[in-house]
Amino acid sequence: MRDPLAEPSDLIRSVSRALRVLESVGRAPKGLTVKQIARRCELTVATTYHLVRTLAYEGYVIRREDGTYIVGLEIADRYRELVTAFRGPPPVGEALRRAAADTGWSHYLGRFVGGQVAVTAVAEGPRSPYLEDLVPGFDEGAHATALGKSLLATLTAEQRFRYLREYGMRPFTGATLTTVEAFEADLAAGDRRGMQLELGQFRQGVACAAVLVTPDKDIERRVVLACALPASEMMTSARVVRAKLLTVARAVADGIAADT
Repeated sequence: MRDPLAEPSDLIRSVSRALRVLESVGRAPKGLTVKQIARRCELTVATTYHLVRTLAYEGYVIRREDGTYIVGLEIADRYRELVTAFRGPPPVGEALRRAAADTGWSHYLGRFVGGQVAVTAVAEGPRSPYLEDLVPGFDEGAHATALGKSLLATLTAEQRFRYLREYGMRPFTGATLTTVEAFEADLAAGDRRGMQLELGQFRQGVACAAVLVTPDKDIERRVVLACALPASEMMTSARVVRAKLLTVARAVADGIAADT
């Protein structure tokens, strides 16, 4: 959510309006007419018409025969570029894919992006439950995923408190931690374990474990590695999971270091 108090004095209104139009169209898979877009964005029909025409010319929206607009293919191109930039150097992606193939578990990388916990790379494993939300760019539920916990554990208690206050602690399942006190105790247990863990806190029946790959004074350069597997398997294999994660984390760290 945008903070009105943080609005820059040199904000270009037309660009801001065009992005609002694009966001509205993106949230409506069945498409929107110009009048519907105008209402949702609180703009005049004339202004909306000019913005939509420009976005259509650039390929960011597509006009269908019934007069509605949907997102255009240029959005997919920008997302592919985002995924490539997030993933990092080729050896990092290779290490993730090799880990997913060897263990059968889906592996994820995460880091702070603009101060927010985000998934930055994914390699799907055939033995892991499919988690459609956990794709590059996913930036919700840091308190409910081991990946998020591992990154938040690198902050001070005060920094974590501010983060959780700003982004909230949504209950994804009945097992999700929704108080700061419970969350802090969980992180402490993870520190003692040498691996942050969650069992059914993000999705019922699914477990996730995570370790730190690269510590850094700059929070945006801190990277964590996580994997997901059935909760029943995690309960009997936690030590094996930790050992495998640490091995992959070393390979990922080497890949990152080789690119710097």
